[in-house]
Amino acid sequence: MAGTLTGRERYRTYTDDIDWSSVNVNDRERWVSTISGGGLVAYGLARRNWGGLALAALGGILVYRGVTGRCPAYHALGVSTNNLGRVKVRTDRAIKIEKRILVNRSPDKLYRYWRNFENLPRFLKHVDSVKVKDDRHSHWVVRAPLGIKLEWDAEIISEIPNELIGWRSVGQGDVDNAGSVRFVTDVGGTEVRVILQYVPPGGLAGAAMAKILGEDPEEEVEEDLRRFKQIMERGESPATLDQPADRAAGNFPS
Repeated sequence: MAGTLTGRERYRTYTDDIDWSSVNVNDRERWVSTISGGGLVAYGLARRNWGGLALAALGGILVYRGVTGRCPAYHALGVSTNNLGRVKVRTDRAIKIEKRILVNRSPDKLYRYWRNFENLPRFLKHVDSVKVKDDRHSHWVVRAPLGIKLEWDAEIISEIPNELIGWRSVGQGDVDNAGSVRFVTDVGGTEVRVILQYVPPGGLAGAAMAKILGEDPEEEVEEDLRRFKQIMERGESPATLDQPADRAAGNFPS
């Protein structure tokens, strides 16, 4: 029909009016913000109370963030994840998590098990898979809130056998992150120290929404380390104990 624009043409007309120099959110984050924000608005309004209105307001902020590609928090911090002019986020602006746990095993055994990255989904709850590309590079697939899957490539940047593994994300993955795990001899075994730094999808607003929906990163890391301890000390994990394939594969430590 004459005068009717297709979806692609409407999108092009809309984006022609955007000042791209002020867009500081990349396409992936905009999509996540719009979908999750819309869901949060609907959920909040359905509750019909003040708490629900607060959730709906947060959802509205996420929808605005997704539609416009503008994040005031990013602007205030001098951060941009826009693919047109991406600026790597400084680590002091990322969310940082530090956790430790004592495991009754030697550092070399813990290091060897962790260093085989394909073992990580056995105790990292939200990690679907880690595919090793070579001695220093791997590809990660994780599950985020609302069933969204995120992927990135990682590179080992520091390593001391039986003591330390340090890594960071590389390229244009869905989540900028870096971290390290240390294995330190202690009374009663080995202290495993984990440090993670990352920028959550959807930025700081996305992190707040994840907590509202029951996803607390600090608690998740604690649970992951408890699963690691259980696997290493008893050769079992709540998530895999009843799966014969895991035992048959011989991947549990003795």
